[in-house]
Parts: sequence; structure tokens; C-alpha cells
Amino acid sequence: MRIVCFGPGPKFKGGISNYNTSLAKALDKREENEVFIVSWTQQYPAIVPREYIDKASRNDLLEGTRIKVHYITNYNNPITWRQTAKYIADLRPDKVIFQWSLAVQGLPLGRIVRRLKRLSSAEIIFDLHFVIQKENSSLDARLTKMGISKADSYITHAYKTVDELRTLFPNKEWAVTETGERAKKGVTVIKLFHPIYDLFSPDSTFDVAAFKEEHGLKKHCFLFFGFIRKYKGLHYAIDAFNKVAQQRDDVSMMICGESFWKTLDQKKLSTKIKNVLWSIAKFVFVRKEDNEQDYRPLKKIAEYGLEDRTLVVNQFIANEDVHKYFQTCDAVVLFYEYATPSGIESLSYNFKKPLIATRVGHFPETIDDGFNGYLAAAEDVNDMAAQMERFITKPLPAKNVAEKTQHLSWENYASAILHS
Repeated sequence: MRIVCFGPGPKFKGGISNYNTSLAKALDKREENEVFIVSWTQQYPAIVPREYIDKASRNDLLEGTRIKVHYITNYNNPITWRQTAKYIADLRPDKVIFQWSLAVQGLPLGRIVRRLKRLSSAEIIFDLHFVIQKENSSLDARLTKMGISKADSYITHAYKTVDELRTLFPNKEWAVTETGERAKKGVTVIKLFHPIYDLFSPDSTFDVAAFKEEHGLKKHCFLFFGFIRKYKGLHYAIDAFNKVAQQRDDVSMMICGESFWKTLDQKKLSTKIKNVLWSIAKFVFVRKEDNEQDYRPLKKIAEYGLEDRTLVVNQFIANEDVHKYFQTCDAVVLFYEYATPSGIESLSYNFKKPLIATRVGHFPETIDDGFNGYLAAAEDVNDMAAQMERFITKPLPAKNVAEKTQHLSWENYASAILHS
């Protein structure tokens, strides 16, 4: 079977790139499959003031695979959209899996899919990381409809996303399955899960005690990992950690990841121009409370005097360094304001780390309170602090995490996609 995984290739930063790469590798493990990654060269409008290329990592995530990667699609060049459809069609695929994670990509992806359906008989599958966009722009629903409406099948990672599909397309007849069997009537939605990332693994030679001593980390260590964005609730995590730290002197917190909107040289004229244009676009299309360009949660560390209790690595973490922070922490905090399935959650499970998360989105589906993690009320700092303290007094064993997540494998995920 010939399969195309369309999405950011492995040279890009972030969870969707890791996800697309992991999916391709899972499909490639089956000898009968021939797998291609067809990738963006530029994923967003040129005015977006952000660097998306991974310039820090050195290891090749596709080493040892047969996967072929082709970077072709430029958001800002419609000629490449036509070229993308033709390139994919010329591969004569049986299935094309599009990664859908941002409404702004609706225009190019909608055009690509419509043209591809004229050129190819392949099954078009959209792997949905969201349907209702986090930022709630006035254009989101229109762009999402434009981007995903022509798919033959959909994949979701939570029933919340299934409900969002029904809301967006109320006139469609939906057939939901967890096995991957395609419906004879209606549009198939394969409700799966976010598989456990296996791109990053523990290093048996890593000395956790030495790392903690080097960085002045205490006995109990919490971790916030990934891009710093408002909906991920780092401001709540720091507030809650401060309450715990006021009561005990044996706790530390690691904050590892880059500030999402501060990846370019702010002194460059081109960056200043992009910032102005992007601010105007945000003002027109995004609600004031959802504009996160001025989001600065790390300031709270100095305000609370937590400098000696926190390790801040405010930059993109290279692939080969990811394991250090997960092996060192006792639990990962995910105090999201709202959530679709989280790549950080999946990454945590690969290191068998319990989670302390808010009771939003899919988290109640994947976290059994008191078994593989603890759940706090959303936007309730006191409850978040209480759950962190609860973890310290009642730690959860790694075997619980392994037991809860044993079915969340890429092999199971690939099997459902390949089901007919």
C-alpha cells in the first residue's frame, strides 16, 4: 500500500512535526507499505513573526526507515499548492493522511484536496488535532470548513472533537468507529487517541542525581514542557507551585520550552514589520483575551522570588536533550485552560511519568484521578496546588502509567488507519 503523510516534515519544530514523523514511521514498519512524507516549506502566512525550523536538533528521526520526504508546499505561493496536488497524485497513493492543526491552513489545504480528488482516487483522511480552534478567530469556522470538508474519512483523538465535527457540519451523517472500519453509510470518523511518542526514549546512562545536583533541584520535581502558550496555563502552574513552595522547601519546578512568539531576533527590521502586521491581524480577527503576543508568565518567577526553586530553559529543546527533563521530573503539570489531545501528555507516558492536569477537554478520558495522575479544577490555583501536594504525599507508581496507556501504541493506531 502506498501512503502519503502530509504535514510538517522532521526539520520543523513542534508536536505536529513529531506526530507526522511518528505516524509515517509506524506505517513504514509494515513491509507491504511504501510511505512518503509530503511537507510544507512554509506553513503560515509570511507575516507570522515566528521561526518554525528546528535548528537545534542533530539526530535524524528517520534514520533506519524507508520513508521518502519531499518539502514542496509554501503557504504563500499558490503555485506550490497545485504542484503539491500533482506531486501526490503522481505517487499513485492508496491513502493520503493530512495533519490538521490550524484553521489558517484551511485555504491551501482546501485547494490541495479539491484538486487532488480530481487527480487521484486515493482515500483522503484528515487527522484532526482540533476542530474548534483554540483562539476562536471569527474566520476559524469558515477556514476549517474550507480545509477539511472534502475528506473521505476523519480521525479524532477524543469524543470532544467528534462533537465539534457534528457542530461544524450539522447536515452530515456521521458514523463513529474505534476500530477503523469504514462506514457503508455516512462519513466515517475513526475515534482513536494520541499515541505515545516513541521518538524520545529514556537514556539508561543518564545520571538523574548528578543532573539535579548540577541545577540545584530539590527532592520533588515538577515539569512544564513545550511551547509556552497561554492556553497551556503556565501562569497557573507557577502560581500553584508558589503556593506549594511556600509550605515546603523540598520542591522544584523545571520549565522547558521556548516562548511561542519570541523566536525571532526582535531587533531586526523584518521582525518589527511582521510584529506590526501580525498585531493588526490579531486585533481584527482575534478576541482581545485570546491575543497572547504579550503573554509573559516567566515574570512571575522573579515576582514570587522562586529563582532558586526553578530551572528555566526558555528555548527549543533539541531532540537529543528531551529525555533529561522527563527522566529528572517526578510528574508533569498540564494546567491547560482548554485542551485537545496533548503531545506533551503522550511524551510523558513514554517516560512513564504521572500527570497533574486540569479537568478539561480529553484529560478526564485519559487520566484516572488517583491512578495515573491527578486532576484539578480548571483555573483554580488552590486546587492545582492541592493536587501537586497530593502527588507529593501520595506518589503514583510508573507501572500505573504503563498499565493505563498500554493500548495507546502507534501500532494500534496504524492498524485502524489501514483497516478498510
